[in-house]
Amino acid sequence: MGSIMDKLYKRVEERGVVCVGLDTALDYIPSFIKEGKSEEDAIVEFNKGIIDATEDVAACFKVQIAYYEALGIKGLMAYKRTLEYLREKDAIIISDIKRGDIQATAKQYAKGHFEGDFEADFITLNPYMGMDSIEPYMPYLESGKKGIFSLVRTSNKGAEDIEYLDTTSGDKVYTVVGDKLMEMGKNLVSHCGYHPLGGVIGCTHVEEGKALRKRFNSMFFLIPGYGAQGGKAEDVAMYLNNGNGGVVNSSRGILLAYKKANKPEEDYAKCAREEAIRMRDEINSAVEALK
Repeated sequence: MGSIMDKLYKRVEERGVVCVGLDTALDYIPSFIKEGKSEEDAIVEFNKGIIDATEDVAACFKVQIAYYEALGIKGLMAYKRTLEYLREKDAIIISDIKRGDIQATAKQYAKGHFEGDFEADFITLNPYMGMDSIEPYMPYLESGKKGIFSLVRTSNKGAEDIEYLDTTSGDKVYTVVGDKLMEMGKNLVSHCGYHPLGGVIGCTHVEEGKALRKRFNSMFFLIPGYGAQGGKAEDVAMYLNNGNGGVVNSSRGILLAYKKANKPEEDYAKCAREEAIRMRDEINSAVEALK
């Protein structure tokens, strides 16, 4: 069996670049699902509906742990059950946990999210404390079975506070971070041309898209900022390599598509599927237009 990077690359090839974000808040869930159910069961049922409706048109699923942690133990049970369901479906899971800590602690985070109840294929990391905070994850990455997405250049307004600062070398902080990840991943490049140290690179600053794609040529991108934060399909296309080499996350845009379309809540899953397909096709067209 190939590496997790080859599997992700192939999924993008077959199903498109959409990464469905399961950032499930209770108020997103239609009342017909909530009726007579515990909060835990309602979240799981809602998520299953989204997963069933989108799995063949999405490359992967990103589960944002904060929405589950916020509900305490029952939320974490819903998180665990959601991950189990995704694994049953052979879906690729990104756990959005954005951890970053000293080595001894990071080792426990790695165990906690690459094994056991909360096992995922990829996790997101915050590299702010330095590359030794990423090293404890390396044995999992070297096995070929797991990957990470480290924050590099994010799509939020506050990115400018730190990520955009100039360093003495003349590069921005985010470029230095990306270069270090490239260095750590250079001996782990899979058959598809990408190593398992991916980067979170928002698509909200178009002018840098081409330069970043070229500089971090073997880094797989997790691309937030599409839709809600103003990133357009044409912008996203710049961050891909011929339509691959990245996945584009949409959470609320897909989960709440039924509200935006003013459709009955019973159609939430159908609307989610339609939005995922619309997004996939729109990005595909933008990629074709670049050729």
